[in-house]
Formats: sequence, C-alpha cells, structure tokens
Amino acid sequence: MNFIANESATKLRGGYYTPADLAAFLARWVAGPRPARVLEPSCGDGAFIRACAAVAAPGLRMTCFELDPAEAETAARAARETGVDAAVTQGDFLGWALREMDEGGERFDAAVGNPPFIRYQYLPERFQVLSERIFARLSCRFTKHTNAWVPFVLASVALLRPGGRLAMVVPSEIIQVIHAQSLRTVLGQQCRRVVVVDPKEIWFEDTLQGAVILMAEKRGDGRAPSEGLGILPVRGRSFARRDPEEVFNAPRLVSGRAVEGKWTRALLPPRVLSLLDTAEALPAIHRFRDVAEVDVGIVTGANAFFLVPDAVVEAFGLRRWAHPMFGRSNHSPGVVYDEAQHRANARAGLPTNFLWFPDARAAADPAARAYIQRGEAMELHTRFKCRVRSPWFSVPSVRASEVGMLKRCHDAPRLILNRAGAFTTDTAYRIRPRVGSSARLVASFLNPLTALSAELEGRTYGGGVLELVPSEIERLLVPLPAEAPDVDGVDRRFRSAGMEAVLTGPGAEVLAQAGLSREDGLALAEAWSDLRHRRQRTGDNAADDAEAA
Repeated sequence: MNFIANESATKLRGGYYTPADLAAFLARWVAGPRPARVLEPSCGDGAFIRACAAVAAPGLRMTCFELDPAEAETAARAARETGVDAAVTQGDFLGWALREMDEGGERFDAAVGNPPFIRYQYLPERFQVLSERIFARLSCRFTKHTNAWVPFVLASVALLRPGGRLAMVVPSEIIQVIHAQSLRTVLGQQCRRVVVVDPKEIWFEDTLQGAVILMAEKRGDGRAPSEGLGILPVRGRSFARRDPEEVFNAPRLVSGRAVEGKWTRALLPPRVLSLLDTAEALPAIHRFRDVAEVDVGIVTGANAFFLVPDAVVEAFGLRRWAHPMFGRSNHSPGVVYDEAQHRANARAGLPTNFLWFPDARAAADPAARAYIQRGEAMELHTRFKCRVRSPWFSVPSVRASEVGMLKRCHDAPRLILNRAGAFTTDTAYRIRPRVGSSARLVASFLNPLTALSAELEGRTYGGGVLELVPSEIERLLVPLPAEAPDVDGVDRRFRSAGMEAVLTGPGAEVLAQAGLSREDGLALAEAWSDLRHRRQRTGDNAADDAEAA
C-alpha cells in the first residue's frame, strides 16, 4: 500500500517536466490548422508556451492554468519573453472548466499540455470533489481509483470546438486501466481520429510510470462516424523530428471493440485479432467465469503480523495457531504447491505460517495473548481493516482452496495447484473449478491464448507488473480440452525452463486439442511476447521506430 508520507514532493504535485522536443512536436501538430485560441490546463514551467510561440500564427491567444505559484510565475515569464499572448492564471483549472461548460463559454481550437499525474487519494479534498463533478457533468462513470490527469483531459476535450485538436503527454495507463475507461469512451465517441504514440522507454526520470503522447481530433460534424484508434509504437524520440501530420496518419486504425474497451487490442496485428475471434467461437475454449469461480484471498489488514516464518512461531510459542500459507511468487516457483515445496520455503526462512486466532477465546492462551499485545503496541488494531472487526486479531473468511492464483505477475499469470491445503492472503485469489478437476484447469491454463488474453484484460503498474482483478480474470479465454497435459510434467517444465517453454510446449498442445493449429499457437505466443515486452519496456520485440514506418 502507498502512503502519502512516503511520496516525494514531485510525485505529490504530479509535476514531470515535458522534454522540449516533445513539446515542440505537439505544438507543431496543433499549429497546423492555425488555431486562434489554445488551452493549456496545467502549464508548469512554460514548456508548451515556448513551443507554441515558436510556431504560432499571428493572433494566437493562450489560456493557461497552473496551481503552483512559482511555476505559474515561470510560465508567465516564458510568455513575456516569447511575446505570445498567454493569460497565465495561478489557480484551479477544473473549477474554471466546470463554470465554462455550465455557462457555455468560448470553445478552443486546441488543447495542449502535460496534465498532473496524481493519485486521487493524494488530491486535496476540494480537487477530489471537482474531479467527481467533471465526471458527472460529462455523464461519465467515476471511480476513486482515478488519477488527476483523467478529469483534466476530459475537461479539455469538452472545451474543444468541433474539429479542435488535443495533444497531450499522459500516462501509458490510458490504454488499459479501468479508471480511464470513461475517458477512452469519450474520446471514441467525440473524436474523428485518436492516435497514441507509445514509446518503449520511460521518458520521465524518478518515476516508473510510462508515458505516451495522445493526439486526438474532435469531430467536425456530430453525425460523422469515427475513423477509429491507432497506436504507434516507437523506439527513442526521433519521431519528434518528423512531420506531426505524417505521424498522426501513420498507424493502422482499428474500431469497434478495440476502441470501446481497453485499447490494448489496437496493439495487435489483424491476423491475431482474427485468431481471437476464431478462438472465442470454438466449443473447447471458454471464458474463465464459465469454468471456475474467483474469490479474493484472506484479508488480514496487517500481513507482516499474521504471516510469519518458523522462527517467529517458535520464538513466541505459537505453533498451535500456525497454519501453512503461500502468497508470493517465490513461494511457488512452479504450478504445484505441495508439502515438499512448503518445507523448502520454511527452510529458506520465508513466511510460511498464517497465524489464525479464530475468536476472542484465543487471548486466553498466554502465548497468543502476548503476541496480540505486541501487535497492539504497534497500533495494528487502529488500522482500518483491523479496527472494523471484533476482536481486531480475528481474521474472517479463513479457508483454503484447491487452486490459487497470484494477483500480480511479471510474465504471465498462472494457476497453482494447492496440494498442501495452504491458506492464501489477498496477494492471491482462491479459485474453485466449475468444470472438471483442479489439476486439469491448472495444466490447461498456461497457454499462449490465455497469456495473451491476460495482457488484453489486465492492467500494468510501475516496473511492468501485470495485475488482474476478479472481473478481468473472469473474462480470460481458457481452453479446456478433454485431455489436459499432466500437471506434474507442466510443473517440472516450468521450474526447469520457464514460462515461454511451457507456453510454446504443453501450452501449444492444449490449443491444438482445442482446435487451433500450431502456427496459430505460435502467432498468439509472439503477440503475447510483444505485449509483455511493451509492458516491461524491455527487449526488441516491439515495433520499429516510427522513422521505419
């Protein structure tokens, strides 16, 4: 969990300066139709003011906002030095935008900028309220997982005139996180064409957050159909030296499902998109929700207290209250968690014990009472998840499942056959098969189709970690052929050779039994590898630089 006290001032302000070449590239693009009025909702140190001044047609007026007083003064100085007519307001953009929308104020020919990247929970209360009002004003579904950049872009789109252009640097999460779905929908509905320039590198230092360039042109006629969405993968920033119009028109466009939901489908070649449609129609391939149930693991509210190694159990005399558990990738290096693996984890000093004090009677045991008092001395009983239950140390919903699935992964998600009957916390999900055996489900799950489906349905966090929530897991495509591979053989291969060896070996056989050819399986595996490398910002599998397009 992230706490505000642990974050840097830069991260809390959401300010990451735009490189001059990127600002110049976006300014050249919006300058193409010779705009008279340009909006910049968060102008920072004035990088876009300087960039627009260099390419502006006579008569350009800029309306700019910046919350930070020192930055607002720097931006105003940039306007004076370049001679551009820019009104820089030190104050709140969202409140002003709401008034303009409500009062039918003047609309803009273009909007440029680099909106703040700030988690909702780090925003002052006033700006949380304003963010929610922006969503409500535009009839968008709001979630408190949203980030400040989303309402900034939503408001900017709303304030564009028909035919207006939006050019912004935004987090790469725009492509796939749930809290940006409303924005994706608005862009798809209101814009003639949407293009995302997607770099392999991370542009901003001191952050693991990838960033992309968002270019969108609002429809000139409300009745005109949308042309669709294009994503242009690039390596380096040499694309910024090209004609922005060429870049905007370079990507292959997709429409339909690729625009209405998460945009990750737009990263796939036409053959793979066709294969996904074919796979969905095969009788041996199912949505995960049709073959298994997903439930969250045990929520302790204080994992370091309840999940402990043998040394803590012995030191406090808690063997009576200790139960086997796993919940990290290093706990289970394969797809089977058994007694042998559990003993190996214990020898390695991993936290293999879940301390369960079922009710208040546990405090009658002197050893348990001493340990509980230790937790109270650490004020664990004041944490939200702990203080809302009584007694605070009695964790609810304690049960094991035959199958587990880690919440986050580096390469691709995998199911784990829980032969040890171990508990899992909310770092993992509890899975119950609806169809067939647990071993069959686990062995069939590791295949290129399901791995690619996870990239399309999941979301990415800093460092390239892939996470899936239950609703996303339920949408995964899972082949379940009559004859699944031997789960112990899959486990051995995974431990000895890794994920890719399983996907292209036993996983390819699973797909063949389900009705896809080996060539189809390899194409799906390659598409998965491309998306994985993009997510992790590593490797050479992504598309070539835009200059080669």
